[in-house]
Amino acid sequence: MNIALIGTGLMGEPLARRLLEAGHRVTVWNRSPEKTRALAEEGARVAPYPHEALEEADWVVTMLANAAAIQGVLLNERSRAALGGRKVVNMATIAPHEARSLRERVEEAGGSFMECTVLGSIPEAKSGSLILMFGGTEAQFEEARPLLDAFGPKPQHIGEVGQAAALKLAMNQLIAGLTTSFALSLGLVRREGLEVEQFMEVLRDSALYAPTFDKKLGRMLEGDFDNPNFPVTHLLKDVYLMEDAARKDGLDSSLMQTIGRILEKAEMQGFEKADYSALYRIIDPNGE
Repeated sequence: MNIALIGTGLMGEPLARRLLEAGHRVTVWNRSPEKTRALAEEGARVAPYPHEALEEADWVVTMLANAAAIQGVLLNERSRAALGGRKVVNMATIAPHEARSLRERVEEAGGSFMECTVLGSIPEAKSGSLILMFGGTEAQFEEARPLLDAFGPKPQHIGEVGQAAALKLAMNQLIAGLTTSFALSLGLVRREGLEVEQFMEVLRDSALYAPTFDKKLGRMLEGDFDNPNFPVTHLLKDVYLMEDAARKDGLDSSLMQTIGRILEKAEMQGFEKADYSALYRIIDPNGE
């Protein structure tokens, strides 16, 4: 397949590499050109401008920071003119209503739009073991399978555009909620002088346990939040997307507001690029 990948950041670079390894012809574009050099050495063509990447491809994969960035790259005057006949697959986390709006605007420009949100991070992207959640028509899903198979073993057709975005937010809300709750429990255990390992033994034997607790325990105890797969600033964005989506659907979104304030404090204390488990420092400032 002839594919343009727009956005070669933390997740975009390993996705592009997976496409190259699968034998696809890949053109990449990134706002910071230095992030494309390694891919160029591995066989990707680097486009100097987004519209040139679109012109080179039949399929376009976007992995950008947010919906505004996607709109700015795909729907500026020059890119919009190059969208005719192109099949766009957005893989970034955006709100359901943003996905539906992008679909309308891409279709108005003569292209087609679908979404494939993912669960997993850099290690899963590198190994091709992401959980893939597709939003679009059944026909689009079947047509996109050769592309999606490079990223994960069992792509799932979730429903229409916007529904996969909603499922992704539902999952990322659990990341935020579980990590925040665990940080509070860990802080209480340590403040009360209990043995952390005994706390974990009880937790692991209970119905309350989630594997993410052990994944983040070491970082919280050691205060090591460097080299993140998912930084604070990205989780904060998703928390507020979830808050907005929940409010639009008539749900009580106050939990997201509370977690959002904790993550905002983490950003203000210099943890914006740190692993999201750095929220523990806000919940337990003395828990070093």
